[in-house]
Amino acid sequence: CPLLAVPLDVGFWHEIDPEEAENDIKGSITYNGDSAGLPARLTIGEFSAFDMSAPTPARCCPAIGTLYNTNTLESFKTADKKLLLEQAANEIWESIKSGAALENPVLLNKFLLLTFADLKKYHFYYWFCYPALCLPESLPLIQGPVGLDQRFSLKQIQALECAYDNLCQTEGVTALPYFLIKYDENTVLVSLLKCYSDFFQGQRTKLFPFSLLMYFTPMFSFLFLVSHSWTLSILSSSFQSVEVLCFRDRTMQGARDVVHSIIFEVKLPEMAFSPGNLLVFENWEFNAKGGAAEVQRLNLSFSRLAESSVDLNLKLMCWRLVPTLDLDKVVSVKCLLLGAGTLGCSVARTLMGWGVRHITFVDNAKISYSNPVRQPLYEFEDCLGSGKPKALAAADRLQKIFPGVNAMGFNMSIPMPGHPVNFSSVTLEQARKDVEQLEQLIENHDVIFLLMDTRESRWLPAVIAASKRKLVINAALGFDTFVVMRHGLKKPKQQGAGDLCPNHPMASADLLGSSLFANIPGYKLGCYFCNDVVAPGDPPTSLGLVPHQIRGFLSRFDNVLPVSLAFDKCTACSSKVLDHYEREGFNFLAKVFNSSHSFLEDLTGLTLLHQETQAAEEESN
Repeated sequence: CPLLAVPLDVGFWHEIDPEEAENDIKGSITYNGDSAGLPARLTIGEFSAFDMSAPTPARCCPAIGTLYNTNTLESFKTADKKLLLEQAANEIWESIKSGAALENPVLLNKFLLLTFADLKKYHFYYWFCYPALCLPESLPLIQGPVGLDQRFSLKQIQALECAYDNLCQTEGVTALPYFLIKYDENTVLVSLLKCYSDFFQGQRTKLFPFSLLMYFTPMFSFLFLVSHSWTLSILSSSFQSVEVLCFRDRTMQGARDVVHSIIFEVKLPEMAFSPGNLLVFENWEFNAKGGAAEVQRLNLSFSRLAESSVDLNLKLMCWRLVPTLDLDKVVSVKCLLLGAGTLGCSVARTLMGWGVRHITFVDNAKISYSNPVRQPLYEFEDCLGSGKPKALAAADRLQKIFPGVNAMGFNMSIPMPGHPVNFSSVTLEQARKDVEQLEQLIENHDVIFLLMDTRESRWLPAVIAASKRKLVINAALGFDTFVVMRHGLKKPKQQGAGDLCPNHPMASADLLGSSLFANIPGYKLGCYFCNDVVAPGDPPTSLGLVPHQIRGFLSRFDNVLPVSLAFDKCTACSSKVLDHYEREGFNFLAKVFNSSHSFLEDLTGLTLLHQETQAAEEESN
């Protein structure tokens, strides 16, 4: 099967350097979501292609590539494609010889991307290439190919899924591009490529199975690696064959499907390898019929028109109503929305309307039949087959509404106080990974929106954001009430007692300054967990009134605009909680997750305060 590339979208061309350049880029390869029989897809992230450390989407394998961008259409057409192909193939060959490909098999998943961007007309040209190595002689097919369900029983297939998932979890990935497998009627074992010697030690059967997640061009390089690295060390001279399992792992309508995987056995040649007998398999992009694809051309003039219209609307609003509004700052701000439900969908649409271009969703729920009527980023079709993940579907819908937005979604859980995570090492390790990912997401964004449906789920991001000095906007809905508030933006540790946060993208003397009535500096404002402790007041800004919090009561059509000091015994933003978090990290968080709410109350002094209050009441009686 050939490997097909998904067309490059708007965001990728926004990030590309228009000058002629060579850059490392990253993509992902998957079968997930496609019908059986279709080729694997190579997807290049719109805004993450140039971030080599960007996370790989679920059930996808990473692929590394080289971007060759030309600055004229003529240089694009006359580029020496054969030379580029040979250079890439030699890089694969060197990684095989050095053993680097065994340690990091992703090095076999090499691709090239040749581009030209005509910025005057907003026409973009590109051509993919997938270099691979070929053995000097053909590989005789001994058996197959056949479907996995024709060779494996249901019990074996389930054992394979379980073993594969456990290995992925151990390695901290959602998919593995290549792995080893050995099996009998009752068991299926898997391991990493680099462990082949120990994994197959004492093996006496004819079957030496190796597995390939995707059946596409890099399989040739994989078999080349097998022949070079393992022919002499594992396979005996009487038989030199391997079974190859093309493990196609996908989710269709909410159910996992691997039975369309195929398995076959090939005979490997006895040969000595040298650069002289290294053959390059020329493989520029295929089209859907399996033939050589033509150069792809993308016309984004319509996208530019849409973006200009959006910007014009904002500029008119700025010109006529708020001349001091810095639209460039609004466009560049990165917003993290924790929660993709009723609040998350509405906030995202509003942010886009204000010109925000970087929006990230976090949610672990799936879209249910009750959601689309209240949550405007979803439709009925999103509910079918147990429902799409909310965060991913919301990000996808934002990009359909306006292709110029950089929207991403993360399907993940947020650990909560009083919700134990120590039942097993697996659960504890997953909680640790969730915390680390949440910390990284908050670090990479400027404004954090807490839009979840439980109070407990807001605690951890409130603590992390306070520690990292990030601006937090909190919104919550009741049956006939609501509250919207901004947390106090803590002072950077290295600054003086009277300093604010001048480098924050949303910071200003007005936004963080004193309130009109209570004379409370912005960095001393309370958070969601400590806001009901002092009398109300209203802080002014150049945008008019930007209150610390708004509390609405629909039953009497009334809004209250209180402002409150940070509570020194707050269970989220007090110095005691932040000091323990910053000193102990996840160990402190694990205590919070696994303890009752009294742990935080004891730590912050709330327990003692309650006791003193109760004693005072008893004395007065």
